[in-house]
Amino acid sequence: MKIALIQLDIAFGKPDVNYAAAERLIREAAAGRPDCLILPELWTTGYDLTRLDAIADPEGQATGSFISGLAREYGVNIVAGSVAARQASGITNTMYVFGRTGERIAEYSKLHLFKLMEEHLYLRPGAAKGLFRLDGIPCAGLICYDLRFPEWVRVHMAAGAEVLFISAEWPLPRLAHWRALLISRAIENQCYVVACNRVGSDPANAFAGHSMIIDPWGDIVCEASGREEILSGELDLAKVREVRGHIPIFADRRPELYR
Repeated sequence: MKIALIQLDIAFGKPDVNYAAAERLIREAAAGRPDCLILPELWTTGYDLTRLDAIADPEGQATGSFISGLAREYGVNIVAGSVAARQASGITNTMYVFGRTGERIAEYSKLHLFKLMEEHLYLRPGAAKGLFRLDGIPCAGLICYDLRFPEWVRVHMAAGAEVLFISAEWPLPRLAHWRALLISRAIENQCYVVACNRVGSDPANAFAGHSMIIDPWGDIVCEASGREEILSGELDLAKVREVRGHIPIFADRRPELYR
């Protein structure tokens, strides 16, 4: 599976600007004929939380139409990062996943809201798993702060996921945590981790970039810089089964005692 990660510099609170920037980078990345593209967290608005009532995407419809068309045009799977989606019950931080023919195959709303960036004041948490399949491959999609909850990641891996997609706006001061946690999640779950972070800054934060692909042994396949760029890498899915067969942690689990 060939992956292209769109490490985007997000314009604060300007969806139109961000759609245009994303389209330019998606078209550039798609020219390399990847199997899957991934975008970062809240890429349409950034963390302009106080204005989400005005700029959130109603039920993700604008994002859905935009991404669906590009997925269909290029015949590529797209893990469309996450966007602020306005629902009847409130605004969620929601990841949408689209297949090669443009169909929406999954959505996941961020389960763990990050209080240090006041998400809990403006967003409603999700309550469902982020499992889906791409080209028959079992995958999971989670968002930023979810990475710090290994028990939530393990729920998805125990259900058979082989690739963990993470979309994030991870701050620069905690870059070391970003790298260590991604590597840890790959090793402890014997899976590929595909992590797309944003770059740039907003009025309150600077963001780390360093999007990465990590293999099931915890080795870094590729890593981006701190600038806007497209990062490309390839997953050898046979390696997941090889590693899980060599050290059978899933067979050796004793979940009846994990309470």
